[in-house]
Amino acid sequence: MTSLSPRRRGGRWRPWLFALPALTVYVVFLVYPAVSSLWFSFTDWDGLSPAYNVVGLDNYARMLDDPVVLTAGKNNLIWSLVTIVFPVTIGLALALLLNGKVRAKPVLRLIFYAPGVLPLVSIASIWGWLYNPQYGAINSFLSLIGLGDLAQPWLGQDSTALWAVMVPAVWLRTGFPMLLYVAALQSIPAELYEAARVDGASRWRQFWHVTMPSLRSAHYIVLALSLIDSFKVFDMIYAMTYGGPGTATQVMGTWMYANVFQYYQAGYGTAIAVVITLIAIAVGIPYVRSQTRERAA
Repeated sequence: MTSLSPRRRGGRWRPWLFALPALTVYVVFLVYPAVSSLWFSFTDWDGLSPAYNVVGLDNYARMLDDPVVLTAGKNNLIWSLVTIVFPVTIGLALALLLNGKVRAKPVLRLIFYAPGVLPLVSIASIWGWLYNPQYGAINSFLSLIGLGDLAQPWLGQDSTALWAVMVPAVWLRTGFPMLLYVAALQSIPAELYEAARVDGASRWRQFWHVTMPSLRSAHYIVLALSLIDSFKVFDMIYAMTYGGPGTATQVMGTWMYANVFQYYQAGYGTAIAVVITLIAIAVGIPYVRSQTRERAA
């Protein structure tokens, strides 16, 4: 029975040695914080003191009776619906426009995509100034054209705050689906449109029977990534309203942050974070499985 030489035995571990730095970073900055958060979600830890008690599922049960969690969950659903439907629809329309005979396509793509790469804090500051009830550009413009009665404290009242924050969110999220749709449109064979025209299909019928079916993969990617991103919303709302006024713009992410860093209820806050993570994973699993099947095929 032959045994492996020391050199061959060392070669078996060589790939792991090369992967060790990346694995270390992954474990330290992802696995360990995730496991720690899961553990603390079963405790009453305040986030500061070394002592805490294990409370089991009490934090999760508390979420069911927390009216702010119910409000935040509802706002998350509204946010997801609006910030998916409008950016995806507008992005598809822009992609169809840029896929046609339009001048300065690269410049237009840059203009439409630029908001998506700007710092969110900068975007929040700009739109906060636009919404300012005293000297904001929106109310000033309404007064200028004789519609001063429509001027509102856009971020300062329950009825308009969430919708006002969603406007810049739609604006900055439109560029990403636009780019994906542009790439997908350019991959559609021209022969399909030629055959449709030979059969007498109008532009509208070509869109529904050629373009839309050919964009099925792009639709799935755009919707899946947009849905995952929408459930993780935090920074835009926190920078513009801090979840207020009251709880009008509170979402799961901001309520989690408030419990951990403002109310010193880290155990309860991490339980909310775990729920957010599980929702994101549940939404992402079908996307990952579809991508895996496509690559295997």
